[in-house]
Amino acid sequence: MRELIKIRASQNNGCVFCLALHTREAHKIGEIDERMHLLDAWREAPIFSDRERTALGWTEAITLVAQDHVPDEIYDEMRKHFSEQEIIDLTAAAVAINMWNRLAIALRATPQVESRKAAA
Repeated sequence: MRELIKIRASQNNGCVFCLALHTREAHKIGEIDERMHLLDAWREAPIFSDRERTALGWTEAITLVAQDHVPDEIYDEMRKHFSEQEIIDLTAAAVAINMWNRLAIALRATPQVESRKAAA
């Protein structure tokens, strides 16, 4: 779930460096391509559990905090699915990736990507 959080925040922030890094990391720990491809549509994609959807909503609320702050309904949903310690841990993960996104974007970090030829 942590890698999905990192990928989703990086999508929201437009951080290509972190997207490349964390999709590779997610692969290493067994995350499947389909879930990463559907992450941008996590609300509609049936492949995510209620717990994962809650964490992704929390991540987006933290990432986009200037737009809507963190709505009470999202906080209340977190409390249904996660312990206090888990909420702290997920919040720290979301805050950390947002910081890394901002650093990578500001400093023009170039992602390391594998070069593959597209199928014709």
